Amino acid sequence: MEQKKKLSLGALVLMIFTTIFGFGNTPTAFAQMGYGAIFWYLVGAVLFFLPSGLMFAEYGASLKESKGGIYSWLDASISERWSFIATFIWLSSWIIWQVMIAQKVWITLATIISGHDTTGSWHLFGLNSTLTIALLAILWIIGITWAASRGMEFIARVASTGGIAVMALNVILVLASLIILIANHFTLAQPINHLSDFATSPSPQFQTPIAMISFVIYAIFAYGGLESIGGVTDSLDQPEKTFPRGILIGTLVIGVGYSLTIFLWGISTNWAMVIAHGSVNLGNITYVLMENLGNVLGLSLGLSVPAAHVLGEIFSRFAGISMFLAYLGSFFVLIYSPLKSFILGSPKELWPKKMTKLNKHNMPEFAMWMQAAAVCLFIAGISLAAVLTHKDAKFFYNVLTSMSNVSTTLPYLFLVGAFPYFKREQRERPFVAYHSKRWMLFVVTIVMITLSVGIGFTILQPFLDKDWVTAIATVAGPLVFGSIAWIFYANREQNVD
Repeated sequence: MEQKKKLSLGALVLMIFTTIFGFGNTPTAFAQMGYGAIFWYLVGAVLFFLPSGLMFAEYGASLKESKGGIYSWLDASISERWSFIATFIWLSSWIIWQVMIAQKVWITLATIISGHDTTGSWHLFGLNSTLTIALLAILWIIGITWAASRGMEFIARVASTGGIAVMALNVILVLASLIILIANHFTLAQPINHLSDFATSPSPQFQTPIAMISFVIYAIFAYGGLESIGGVTDSLDQPEKTFPRGILIGTLVIGVGYSLTIFLWGISTNWAMVIAHGSVNLGNITYVLMENLGNVLGLSLGLSVPAAHVLGEIFSRFAGISMFLAYLGSFFVLIYSPLKSFILGSPKELWPKKMTKLNKHNMPEFAMWMQAAAVCLFIAGISLAAVLTHKDAKFFYNVLTSMSNVSTTLPYLFLVGAFPYFKREQRERPFVAYHSKRWMLFVVTIVMITLSVGIGFTILQPFLDKDWVTAIATVAGPLVFGSIAWIFYANREQNVD
C-alpha cells in the first residue's frame, strides 16, 4: 500500500498564508487607522493568532473524524446546548458576511465598468442608491442560492482564478510602491511625524481610547479562518514539531506581511487628501486606493495627468475583476458549506425535518433558502434603517463592517473559553501544543481578555456615541441567531420529554 505523502513545513506555512492573508483587509486598516493599524495588527498576531492557532490544532487533531466542524469541537468540550447555540452564532457570522459581500460585489462591477465606484448614482424604480444596491444584493443572494442548490460547481471553478488575481494585486502594490518611493526620493505621501503615528489614527472615528483599542477586532477579523487549518495535523510530517513551527513562522510572515502592506499604502496615499473625501467608504476603499496607486505611479514615471489617470483606472479595474472573481468563488462555496457542515455534524433532532433534508444534488436546499431569506431580511432592514435616518454610504458600510467583525470574532470566545474543558477530557491526542496546565490557562486568559476587550469596546462605542442604528445592528446578528438556537434546543427538549 502506497504511503500518503506528508505535508512539509513549507507547504503548511503556504497553506496558512493563503488561507488567512486577505488583500482587502489592509486598505480597510489604512483607512481606519493609517499607520496606527500596524501596531494593532501585531497585537492581534501575538495575542490571538499564534496562541489560538495552536489550540485549534489540538482540537482538529483529536477530532479529525468529526463532520460538524467547530460544533464537534465544542460538543467534545462543553454541553450540547451551548455547543449548538455557539455554533448557531458562528453561522450568523457567515450570514452577515453574505449581507456585506452581496452589497460590495456591485461596487466591483461598477469599478470594472467605469474605472471607479459609481454606485452612489445608481437608481432603479425611483429608489435611492442605498435601496437600489440593497435590491440588487437581494437578487444576487437569490441567484447564487438557486445556482448553488443545484450543484453548479463550475461557477466556483471559474471563479477560483480570482485567488490568483488577488495575489497579483499584492505584487502590483509592492512593485508600484517601490517605484514611487524611489522616484519621489523616499518621500512618503502620508508623512510620519512622530512615533505615535504607528499607534494612533488620523480618522476622527478612532480618536478616543475605547475606539482605538476596539480596532483590535479588525486585526482579529483579519487573522480569522485558522480553525479551518486545524484538521491537517494528521497530514504533517512530525506534526508535534511541524505545526508549532508552522504557526510560529506563519504568524511572523502574516504579521510582517500585513504590517508591510499597510505601510506601503502610505507611500502613495495621503490620508487627508484621498481617504477623507466624502465619497470614500469601506465598500470602495480598495478600488479608491488602487486607482490612486496607479495615478501616482504614472505621475512618478513622468506620464501626463490624463495618461496617469488612465493608468489609475486600469489598476482599479484590475482590482475590481480580481475581487469580483474572488467574491463569486467564495460566495458560491460559503453559501452552503458552513450551513451543511453544521446541519450534518449536529444531531438531527435539533432541527426541523425539512432543514436536514438533502436534495438530489446533495445540498440542504430548504435550509439554504431559509438562510437566503434571513440574509435578504438583514439587507432590507439595514438599508431601510440607513435611509430613514438619512445616513450616507460611508455610514452604511461602517455598520456592515462592524456587524461582520463582531459576529465573526464572537465564536472564538466560545472556542477559546472551551479549551480548558477540552483538555480535561480523556481522549487520544495525536498533537499536543500545551503540555503545562498553568501555561495553558494563562494563555487562554490572555486570549479571552483580548477578544473580550475588542468585542466589548466595539459594541460599546456606538452606544457611547448614541449611534443607535450601529449599536443595534452590531449586536443584532448574534442576538437573533442565539435566540433562534435557544428556541430550537428548547423545542427539542420538550419533544424528548
